[in-house]
Amino acid sequence: MKSPSVNDLLKRLRSLGSRRNIEGMARFGITSKKVFGVGAVPLRKMARKVGRNHVLAAQLWKSGYLEARALASLIDDPSEVTPSQMDRWVKDFDNWAVCDACCGVLFDKTPYAVGKAVKWCRDKREFVRRAGFVMMATLAVHNKKAPDEIFERFFPHLKRGATDERNFVKKAVNWAVRQIGKRNAALNRKAIRLAKEIHALGTTSAHWIASDALRELTSPAVKKRLGP
Repeated sequence: MKSPSVNDLLKRLRSLGSRRNIEGMARFGITSKKVFGVGAVPLRKMARKVGRNHVLAAQLWKSGYLEARALASLIDDPSEVTPSQMDRWVKDFDNWAVCDACCGVLFDKTPYAVGKAVKWCRDKREFVRRAGFVMMATLAVHNKKAPDEIFERFFPHLKRGATDERNFVKKAVNWAVRQIGKRNAALNRKAIRLAKEIHALGTTSAHWIASDALRELTSPAVKKRLGP
């Protein structure tokens, strides 16, 4: 079956969009200069029909539409993604939804994920920095074989990022601390220690990040699942 063209997909996205969806997305902080107003479910259905297509993903990304970029992250092939592509795309992030989609379904499956997480979390731009911490969180969830040392390497960066008061950054730091602390019992203990160190920093964001993380990481449910 012939692959659809980028114009075919953009027309389809336009037909699926609505003003009501755009307004609903905006209420959750999902905004962009170019947006159709298409929900996640139709995007996933389109991605399954299209399949992996690195070239088409690049064309969709270049269009600049929020949903086209989300679709690009779903159909791109991690084995064909390059470090330079990752740096180009991350500069275009202007909302948490595309940021999290790219990091959680594409970038974290590349061999460059750890290095980019460390690099991006030190960037001053809000969504580039968020991308770094989101990568840490999604690596903790998806990379089951990664050694603990990989995640311990993130700790100084998480502690440093915890003083960033920007909403989308602090939420990503919190997410990463919680996910790392749920991998196994050893990392749970170390993440709890990290959260306490973050709490001691004394800023509003650090207090929120640490309090929320400690609530989950010390919960009976997590302790029972991880064991002693």
